[in-house]
Amino acid sequence: MSIKKILIVDDSPTERYFLTDILVKNGFSVSTAENGEDAIVKIKADKPHLILMDVVMPGQNGFQVTRAISRDPDTQDVPIIICTSKNQETDRIWGLRQGARDYVVKPVDPQELLAKIAALG
Repeated sequence: MSIKKILIVDDSPTERYFLTDILVKNGFSVSTAENGEDAIVKIKADKPHLILMDVVMPGQNGFQVTRAISRDPDTQDVPIIICTSKNQETDRIWGLRQGARDYVVKPVDPQELLAKIAALG
């Protein structure tokens, strides 16, 4: 399946704008969520082809939301790339253990992000 619809989950309006701008300019359709609870509602309403997940957010953190999505039979086939400022190797390993397919550290390099999306598509 080619990736066209991407959901960005991030509590920072600046990050949401930055990522949306990169993706829209490269032909993707983008929706956003400000937190994990909002993301789960949006995923069930209109399933994206890919989720870009922040980790540090109010309420459920990105690791918890990633785990919930990857364990739900209705959503477990949606790949998740964690996009976070948490740059420790232990964070990356933990994120992948929760079900993420890949891990990108902020500030996001647009070419790296697009390459990772292409690798999943």
